[in-house]
Amino acid sequence: MKLTMKRRKEKNLSPRERGPMRIIKRMRRICAWLVVAVLAVSGCQKQRESASKFAAARQRMVEEQLRPRGIKDQKVLMAMAQVPREEFVATSLRGQAYSDQALPIGHNQTISQPFIVAFMTEELHLHPSDRVLEVGTGSGYQTAVLAELVKDVYSIEILEPLAKEASARLARLRYRNAHVKAGDGYKGWPEVAPFDAIIVSCAPDKVPQPLTQQLKEEGRMIIPVGSGIDQQLYLLEKKHGELAQTAILPVRFVPMMGEATGTNEPGESPSPQPSP
Repeated sequence: MKLTMKRRKEKNLSPRERGPMRIIKRMRRICAWLVVAVLAVSGCQKQRESASKFAAARQRMVEEQLRPRGIKDQKVLMAMAQVPREEFVATSLRGQAYSDQALPIGHNQTISQPFIVAFMTEELHLHPSDRVLEVGTGSGYQTAVLAELVKDVYSIEILEPLAKEASARLARLRYRNAHVKAGDGYKGWPEVAPFDAIIVSCAPDKVPQPLTQQLKEEGRMIIPVGSGIDQQLYLLEKKHGELAQTAILPVRFVPMMGEATGTNEPGESPSPQPSP
């Protein structure tokens, strides 16, 4: 009703009076668009500042946490400097994304500290043409690091909500060579085996036989084995059909679920993995 009355008043204006009215309307529209533009520019500026801040944090992580502890593979260091770790933790924890520690990701699970991710990745001696199996997707951070280095990563997560979230996150970040499914990692992924390398981010009591069978000749597997605080990170290398096993680092990972323990529920004592 008010709008109709307003239009009637405008019609009653003389041509000389309508001219200034049109100019006023045009200026109002221009002002409204300017406000929108300023807000958009401000938002973009904040995004650029945030991206720049995280990029600097990634570089500090590489120079202060990884190189001094012996990570030497330049490709691994470049991948660690490239993957936006802040995207793989809760918004409330982004300020700690590049700290030297594991962080909770929900469902009683954790994202490993940067050094452990880099160390395990480096031990696999990856090549660009490799196909890698990952057991324990978590938030997808290790998956993304691997995807920077190899042809394809096949990752299994037993907790379906985490698997769905990680898959969506990796797709959003355009890691098209990362393939995630919900399932029991103990059984591996026989449909797409064999693999040049296998990385396991949860600890069974013993090395799962299905994983050793899906490892290629000359392939390498890195896996934590043990329970509670009594865990060792092992490197396995398949040569002439046999596995050479080397204990390389004491660690503490969340326990493997599924067939390994007879449960699909998270363990009660997942803990951060300490660096050596």
